[in-house]
Amino acid sequence: MSSSSGILSLLPLLCFALLLHTTAIEADPLFHVCFSSANFTANSSYDVNLNRLETYLYGQTPGWGFAIGSVGSNQYQAFGLSQCRADVSFQDCQTCVAEARDALNKLCPYNKGGIVWYDNCLIKYLDWDFFGQIDDQNKFCLSNVNSISDPTSFDKKAIDLLSQLSLRAHVNPRLFAYGEAMFDESTTIYGMVDCTRDLSNDDCKKCLDEAINELPSCSGGKKGGRIVGGSCHVGYEIYPFLNF
Repeated sequence: MSSSSGILSLLPLLCFALLLHTTAIEADPLFHVCFSSANFTANSSYDVNLNRLETYLYGQTPGWGFAIGSVGSNQYQAFGLSQCRADVSFQDCQTCVAEARDALNKLCPYNKGGIVWYDNCLIKYLDWDFFGQIDDQNKFCLSNVNSISDPTSFDKKAIDLLSQLSLRAHVNPRLFAYGEAMFDESTTIYGMVDCTRDLSNDDCKKCLDEAINELPSCSGGKKGGRIVGGSCHVGYEIYPFLNF
């Protein structure tokens, strides 16, 4: 997969082919963004606070699948969150958060903000309080390389499924839903939606619905696709892709 350093807003330019089923733990991230508005120096107060924050997120995320916190004050305060996919085990979540933490430190050294996505988790940190705000700038799409024979009917069925899951997810305490729908006698569509748990129920639904609306431009006519963002994630495939 590709990666970038900057604010990502041009979704059509950020579509990647999904060639293979993803493994439980991947060495390389799906994508990352480094926020270049400000930097810090090694051993500075912000550096110390960020390290403490990353340690906290690593320790707290596996037990709940989500962690959020801040360390420090004023210009030295670091804000961060991490979240694992709802089906991921404690051990795989812990491993993913550790890999994501290390990758972000390597990919965005001395940046005061960054986000990295793995298939099983994400980590995001900034030097300002972004909690509870929809991140509609940082997103990318993944598309299955294989086309469907009846794209109009298939796309409608996939969008209808994800829209129903959005209704379920935004009232779920974990802001997550997974389900399936029969397309024809030999094809089942599997869908998943989730939000970072700092969002309100209403903002979760708003984020999901916006992502679902963008999905046809990412993977229209394909057997699978995902919109992955800083606040929510929607996706579908014709094979079960979660561990339920």
